Amino acid sequence: MTVFLCGFMGCGKTTAGRLAAKKLGCSFCDTDDLIVESQKMSVPEIFAAKGEAYFRQVEADIVKVLCGRTAVVACGGGAMLNPDTAAAASEAGAVIFLDTDFETCYERIRSDKNRPIAASSTKEELLERFNARRAVYLSHSNIQIQCGGSPIETADMIVGSVRNFR
Repeated sequence: MTVFLCGFMGCGKTTAGRLAAKKLGCSFCDTDDLIVESQKMSVPEIFAAKGEAYFRQVEADIVKVLCGRTAVVACGGGAMLNPDTAAAASEAGAVIFLDTDFETCYERIRSDKNRPIAASSTKEELLERFNARRAVYLSHSNIQIQCGGSPIETADMIVGSVRNFR
């Protein structure tokens, strides 16, 4: 089964996802890393040269390729905004929303130049995006995990949720 982790930038998808994959005995991948590898450009370079729409299409294609693999997948913050991508992920396994408060996410992303949306947005703009996306994450996920503890605690909740989901 494929486990897709979704949530806002900085919610802990990659950190907790790596730990959860180890505990589940399966592989881990981050869609942003796969996009960078396939495009031979950094995320900011892709946004600058080809635009966000292009990035989102590559992201959607990668998510669909990963469907059916036994893996934990950290999806980019915008991956589940595409209804077709969300549907494909849901059909392939579990889509887990890592629900982390805005202030925690903001502290993790505010200085990250590798996140073009965060780098070019004010805190207020990011909060607006966070609030709009939260409803989408909720509607496109099978499981919601309230994240407030350590990455290990979040990973344990992911593992427990996956085992109960099967």
